[in-house]
Amino acid sequence: MGKGKNLKAALQSQQSRLKAKQKLSHAAQVAEQRSQKNAKQQYSKGASANPPINKGKGKATPAPPPRRTTIPFRPTDTILLIGEGNFSFARALLCDPPAGLQDLPPKNLTATAYDREDECYEKYADAKEIVADLRQRGVQVLFGVDGTKLERTAPLKGRRWDRIVWNFPHAGKGITDQDRNILSNQVLILGFLRSASKVLSLGPVPSFTTPRRRKSNDDDEEDEVVEEPMFIETEEGEHFEFIVPKEVVKTRGTVLITLRNVVPYTLWDVPRLAKKPPLPTTGSTPPNPRYTLLRSFGFNRSVFKGYEHRMTKGTRVHGAGTTGDGGEDRTWEFCLQDAKPEDEE
Repeated sequence: MGKGKNLKAALQSQQSRLKAKQKLSHAAQVAEQRSQKNAKQQYSKGASANPPINKGKGKATPAPPPRRTTIPFRPTDTILLIGEGNFSFARALLCDPPAGLQDLPPKNLTATAYDREDECYEKYADAKEIVADLRQRGVQVLFGVDGTKLERTAPLKGRRWDRIVWNFPHAGKGITDQDRNILSNQVLILGFLRSASKVLSLGPVPSFTTPRRRKSNDDDEEDEVVEEPMFIETEEGEHFEFIVPKEVVKTRGTVLITLRNVVPYTLWDVPRLAKKPPLPTTGSTPPNPRYTLLRSFGFNRSVFKGYEHRMTKGTRVHGAGTTGDGGEDRTWEFCLQDAKPEDEE
């Protein structure tokens, strides 16, 4: 009982600090917006007296640069998907994959859902057809998997993954009080990070810096390899620049958590929970593992064809809610600070 109260106090204290920080940030943004608005008004007054002259006749407007998007998977990765909902993300990775993943073997993908199989099909009308397709292709699909108890799940025991992915995690408890809702989701994230640490692949810390080609000289035996980006145009006319770095050395596994980068999700403070989790209050409870934030990047849903985010309560009858409006989807990728070999655990 005391342990739960202390954890709650620690998380609530962390929430208070984050809220105060966000208030200051918001005030600064408002001031900046007002300044920009005033500047635009003054510019428009001056511009109306001296309109710009179009010197180039018939010149076409240059096309906007391609949107850079990060694909955090390689075709050699073993991938564990948590909280899949209707399993459309698993389908997107395998059936119509983004650039660089065309050779991903179905056996490398394990897709899980928290619901029982019958519950899943009742919540999501399209799930049954998607699951049947995935299983026919050779993907392992599991139901009733608790993301905070992965190491205790029988089909997952003794296995490790290069990428453990949870897109838009949520406790789904329907708590209307925002502070209590935030707390329940922070406890969920902490439990997930604690469990994921036991099933991540071991190895050196990954590096995502793109190598550059060095200028050749007489002392160099050969040039460094350059990672060329791939340019793709979608059917909707969107242009993307895909960054899929190659992995020469097998590195330790990573955890990827994707959330909407707006309130209330930013108040969960996922990076801080991963890097500096609250300390346990009893000697018998081991501390939560510490992670290193490797990178964060925008999550472009349109790149994963056919992917449709589903709420924990199932497909909504009367449209979607407004929670999360105005922000972007963002992925945070972490690896363990200290990863010990199995015989040292």
